[in-house]
This record gives sequence, C-alpha cells and structure tokens, in this order.
Amino acid sequence: MKIFPTTIPVFPLSGVIYFPKTNLPLNIFEQRYLDLVNDTFNKDKLMGMVQSQKKDKIYKVGCLGRINDFQKSNDGRILINLVGITRFNIVQEVENNKLYREFKVDYKKFEIDLKDTLSQQKTHKLMDKVKTFFKKNGLLLNWREFDKLDETQRINTLSMISPITNEEKQKLLEAITIDEKINTLDNIISFYLHDVNFNNQTVQ
Repeated sequence: MKIFPTTIPVFPLSGVIYFPKTNLPLNIFEQRYLDLVNDTFNKDKLMGMVQSQKKDKIYKVGCLGRINDFQKSNDGRILINLVGITRFNIVQEVENNKLYREFKVDYKKFEIDLKDTLSQQKTHKLMDKVKTFFKKNGLLLNWREFDKLDETQRINTLSMISPITNEEKQKLLEAITIDEKINTLDNIISFYLHDVNFNNQTVQ
C-alpha cells in the first residue's frame, strides 16, 4: 500500500462527498480554509474532505485528495480542484495553533480504493431508475458524456450529485466495495421513486 500522511488537514463541508478518482472543484474564501489550502499546496498538496454535522461535529469517514489545480482570483479567493485518492477513517483530532483543523487518520479499511476492482453486477436497471429519478427532480445530466466514464466513476459520480440527504450520501461514502455502493444507491433511489409514486396516487 502507498504511504500517505497519517496527520492531515481536513476541510469539513456539509452535503459534499467525493471519491477516489473523482474531481471536486472548490471555491475557497474563508480565511481558515485559505490558510489550509495555501499550506497544503506549499507542502505535499494532500488534504482531506469530510462532511460536517451540527456544530463542530464531523463524520468519521472522509476522502484524501491531491490539489491538481490552484488559481488565485483578484478578490482574494482561491479556486482549486481536488482529485480523490483514498478514503480514510478519522482516529482523533490533533491540537494545533492554526485556524483550520487537523486529524490523525487511518487508511487501512479502504485499501481497496488503490486497486482496480470491477463490479459483478449489471447496472442497467439502476441507470434506468436514476434517469427517472433525475427527471422527476428536474435535474439535467449529459448522459452521453456520462456513459463514457467507467463503471466505478459512474457510480461514484451519481453518489456525489444525486439529490439525497447528507446521511444517505455518507452511507454511500462508507460502502466499502463497489458492489455495496451499487446496492446502497439502488435502495436509496428505489425508496425515493416508490415514495413519489405513492404520494402521487389518488384515492378513489
């Protein structure tokens, strides 16, 4: 397994997840995260993203990413792109004198992220459900370009952009294998489609 830092800066952000081999563009404007991004870019370009919860609480699983694009704007913002590498478990927070937070993390549970794995499942039925779900929610996606992605990228992309709850997104992030993720996403989408169909029924 590749060696990654065991203490990393972490950017908590509600409603945002991303996965290995996916891209996450970020518009940075708060001073504490400007500091985080500048320090990261000048060091090893590696930082973590986790979903925030209420107050200062965060979820315990996030994703390590590498900054591969870094641009400063005239108004003081920094625009970056993160490329996901591997997920991690948060072990504990590290005290520091910085404006941003750092954590000790462990990658062992997600060693599979560094391997090329294929699903044993057929996903065409899931894709049909997703298209219906997106249409019902008025969401547009370039399906022709989407279909050019490999299967893992398609599932990860849908997990990131689907209009579902933060808890459901976290459940997808924490699914270890691609097959677990496919089953979880299928169950979530099926629930929403069933709920919509049920609510649209009229009582005779």
